[in-house]
Formats: sequence, C-alpha cells, structure tokens
Amino acid sequence: MKNYRSVLKPFMFSLLFVLGAVALAQAAKREFYEIKIYTISSAAQEQGLDAYLKDAYLPAMHRQGIKTVGVFKPRPGTDDAGKKVYVFTPLKSQSHILDITKKLAADAAYQSAGTAYINARFDNKPYDRFESIVLHAFSEAPQMMLPNLSGPKKDRVYELRSYEGPTEKYYLNKVKMFNEGGEVKLFKRLNFNAVFYGEVITGSHMPNLMYMTTFENQADRDAHWKAFTESPEWAVLKADEQYKNNTSKNTQYFLYPTEYSDI
Repeated sequence: MKNYRSVLKPFMFSLLFVLGAVALAQAAKREFYEIKIYTISSAAQEQGLDAYLKDAYLPAMHRQGIKTVGVFKPRPGTDDAGKKVYVFTPLKSQSHILDITKKLAADAAYQSAGTAYINARFDNKPYDRFESIVLHAFSEAPQMMLPNLSGPKKDRVYELRSYEGPTEKYYLNKVKMFNEGGEVKLFKRLNFNAVFYGEVITGSHMPNLMYMTTFENQADRDAHWKAFTESPEWAVLKADEQYKNNTSKNTQYFLYPTEYSDI
C-alpha cells in the first residue's frame, strides 16, 4: 500500500498541475476590448477624425497585429447622429492598451499620417471629449466574431446594448443569464451575428455589461428581435425567478460601420 501511495501521489500532483494549466490557458483565451467613444460637435471634427482613423490609427493597429478594428457612427435619425464616433479595438489583456500607446509613440508612419490629430491646436480640437470603456469577453463568447453580412455598410444596423444592474450582485446574475442561462446560445441559434459580449471592467455606467449584434438593415433587425422575444427559450428564461430584477436600465445605440471599418 505504501508503494502504491508513493507512486500515486506524484501522478495526482502532475494531473492536477496539467488540469490547472489547461484551465488557465482556457481563461487566458478570453479577449479584452476597448470601446472609445468620441463626442464631436462639427462636420470638420467628423472629417478630421475619419482621416485620422482611416489613414493613421487603423493602419498602425494593423502593423501591431490587430487586424479587426471597428469604427461606427450613430445611424441617421438617432439622437446622436453626427455627434459620436465609436472605435472598437480588441485587446490581448488589460495592459495591452499601454503597449499600444507606447508603440504608437514610436511608429513614425503613424506620427506622420496622424499629425493633424496628434498636433492639433487647443483652439482647433479634433473632438470635444472621449470616453474609454474596457471590457472582458464573456466565457461563452471568448473571442470577437466578424459578422456575416453582405449588404451595403450604410444600410447595416449594428446594435450596441448596455445592461446596467442595480448592484454588482444583480449585474453578475445578468452575466450568468447570458452564459450559463443560455442567452448567448439563443442569440447564436437565431443568427444575431454578434461581434462581442463583454463585462465592463472600467466605464461610466457600472456595473454593466455590453454587447453588439449586427443586421443587414432595420427590417432584418426587427425580424430577428421578434424571433427572439417569441422563442420558447426566452419564455423560459424571463420566467425564471433566479434572474428576476437583474437589469435596471437597458440602453440601445443604433450604429452603422464606416466604409473603412474592419468590422
């Protein structure tokens, strides 16, 4: 028995070590994201931002190995039309933002192409303010996804949603509803073409989660949401007592991708 235990003990230790390493590796696959929201107040600022993002920022991100950067604007007719520009950048980690900043400072091509933005005068600002939101991908959607859409970009509806929870506990319950409760799986089954689902870890409306779904046009969007609200899975989820009252505010932003956006 003694010899059996002496053999078994290192084997079990090795097994636990391997399982722990696998678990860590799986956890590390969950991406981080930054959503930078620029507020603008003139057509000149919008044109300047477009030039900077198209000719300087996106090419620099591509040189850094970040191939899919999204740039979005509010759809015509919405309250924020002409007032906001959204930039979505996938990250490897929270600290990746600092690495990006350092590399931009040393990127001569970026500095040259982005000089109007980088060296703008105090009385000719390229934007009014910007907000930076950092998110951690859901366990059920650890990597961002490119939408499978074929229509003109100007017609597309990219719906960015923010679900705020009354407290941290309720917010985490909503995250659980998406992951373990099956809400992400339902979106996938109904082909909502989601770009990402993420837990907000820094932002101005915490505690909250955010996600983005995409559609060919408004009619396509409405048809998908009708299918969602009428699905048997949603009927079960919304009636489940464990998920009651986990959202205090649901904010929707209707966007479209710029022609130079990677997403």
